[in-house]
Amino acid sequence: VALAVVVVPEGLPLAVTLTLAYSMKKMMRDKALVRRLSACETMGSATTICSDKTGILTLNQMTVVEAYVWGKKVDPLDNKALVPPKLTSLLMEGIAQNFTGSLFLPEGGGDAEVSGSPTEKAILEWGLNLGMNFDVTRSNSSIIHSFPFNLVKKRVGVAVKLPDSEVHVHWKGAAEIVLASCTSYMDENDGVRPIEEKESDFKKAIEDMAARSLRCVAIAYRPHQTEGLPTSEELCNWQLPERQLILLAIVGIKDPCRPGVRDAVRLCKDAGIKVRMVTGDNLNAARAVALECGILGSDADATEPNMIEGKAFRALSEKQRLKVAEKISVMGRSTPVDKLLLVRALRKKGHVVAVTGDGANDAPALHEADIGLAMGIQGTEVAKESSDIVILDDNFASIVKVVQWGRSVYANIQKFIQFQLTVNFTAVVINIVAAVSAVCTGDVPLSAVQLLWVNLIMDTLGALALATEPPTDNLMNRPPVGQREPLIANVMWRNLLIQALYQVSVLLLLNFRGKSILDFDHDNADDAKKVNSTLVFNASILCQIFNLLNARKPDEINVFKGVTKNHLFMGIVGLTLVLQVIIIFFLGKFTSNVRLSWKLWLVSIAIAFISWPLAAFGKLIPVPDTPFGDLLTQQIRQIEGNIRRNGLGRQNSVHINDEKASRARTGSEALFQN
Repeated sequence: VALAVVVVPEGLPLAVTLTLAYSMKKMMRDKALVRRLSACETMGSATTICSDKTGILTLNQMTVVEAYVWGKKVDPLDNKALVPPKLTSLLMEGIAQNFTGSLFLPEGGGDAEVSGSPTEKAILEWGLNLGMNFDVTRSNSSIIHSFPFNLVKKRVGVAVKLPDSEVHVHWKGAAEIVLASCTSYMDENDGVRPIEEKESDFKKAIEDMAARSLRCVAIAYRPHQTEGLPTSEELCNWQLPERQLILLAIVGIKDPCRPGVRDAVRLCKDAGIKVRMVTGDNLNAARAVALECGILGSDADATEPNMIEGKAFRALSEKQRLKVAEKISVMGRSTPVDKLLLVRALRKKGHVVAVTGDGANDAPALHEADIGLAMGIQGTEVAKESSDIVILDDNFASIVKVVQWGRSVYANIQKFIQFQLTVNFTAVVINIVAAVSAVCTGDVPLSAVQLLWVNLIMDTLGALALATEPPTDNLMNRPPVGQREPLIANVMWRNLLIQALYQVSVLLLLNFRGKSILDFDHDNADDAKKVNSTLVFNASILCQIFNLLNARKPDEINVFKGVTKNHLFMGIVGLTLVLQVIIIFFLGKFTSNVRLSWKLWLVSIAIAFISWPLAAFGKLIPVPDTPFGDLLTQQIRQIEGNIRRNGLGRQNSVHINDEKASRARTGSEALFQN
């Protein structure tokens, strides 16, 4: 029964749960809230991260840094002399009324407090710098209908009615999309001119601003005939006119990259994780940010199919999407549908996909991905509910820390398995071999109570010690673990076999020849047997304690690196040693052992100590990258193929010989007949 208890690895679920729970708690300090426990480990296997731009790679602190009116740049930005009166009035009206946030002006003076989306806040602050009185401008007209921001059309609109019953329809949105809807612009004399006169200048301004990673927003309007207005009952279904617009201004908004985001992207690349930017912004602006963040290495990478627009990707067939998806680094002017299609294509190609999202429309992509990452600050409740992990500070660097913790979870589970299998193998083999050899007497080196103590060290204390190992920088220098890769890697098999064979050999030698080797023959036979059994038990336990340190670093020679920083590990090792001393000296009757002299303690320590240099020597032995199981399968298939080819050759030889004999018989018969 004790052997059965030792063989069954009941500590494995405990180790998995402990390392997941421990990592989950520690990840909170790194600004990541884990909603689904298994997502910790899955994140460690991620091969690609599809990230939004605004607020994750950038600070989401937007400021208008350039503005163009009637084809000229407004420099400085608050230069009212460059903006004619009527254009100023219409611009202020469009900014104030086509705004979904709020403005608070302190009574004692000071800067205005603006709430709303970062883009709208930036434009409103520019309007205030031009001299706009927000409250007065809003009171001069009333909103009769509005068109909320649409991710497909990339614009927001509003229809306002002036005191003289005149109606203006104001639009604000992606510069190239709004510009395409404009047929005229307002010149420096407040006159309306055909857009063709300055269209090339406006397009060049948009391209120049986008190339410097500025978000380009165009503001336009058109008058509307009062007679054509729908009734109050029809207003809810009224589609605001969006053609034949008059361009008022184009502004460039700067959203600086987050500090440290370039280093975080580089870490991902070193770890074999491809970072893809999926943004609704202009492709040129996305390209500039991608180059700044390091997602694109150089201008040479900023070409198709590394860069693609959402509508172009959406128009591809499913087969074409699968072919293109892996090459995409930047997707501009994308919609949530495009993001979902990209995630599906990448998963079908075998990638483990992590996706960021903040809006309700991102919920399908978050749900479809292997790991959904919602934003804690700007994310909606719908996005958070559909996610596996919430990034509390909306920072891409925090996502990289989540990857590191995920890899640590997987590594800690592997460490525990290596340690547990070594203890399993040693304890079971020693007892079975000893029991078979002493079948007449029934004597075994480890009693039931001693085996249970070994099991306690192996399962509970070992799980606690190895499950709380913190992540190391080396984890981010490895490629992601494949979904079909075996849990027990070749390195683990090498370490496991070396330690297990050493322990089994030494302990069996002690069990059968210990009395003669250590000169117990002059003692009473029963006493010598008890001392020898106790020595085997003590050496076995110390071997496991020393091997616990080896398990910390399966592929590094220096197993002591950083051990003092893990206080729980040090405490468990110390507690195990103290309990072992207590068992040997004070609990002999209960555990069926006797006290050992200091010389035999030194022998036990020496036997255990040899496992350290042995482990260091073993780590110098190279192992193939291909799993041993796959190598064995390949060898079996090769042998089967050789057998088939040899068998087929023999069959062909027999068939040819039969044909020759048949021809010979036919020729003889013909000759006889003639």
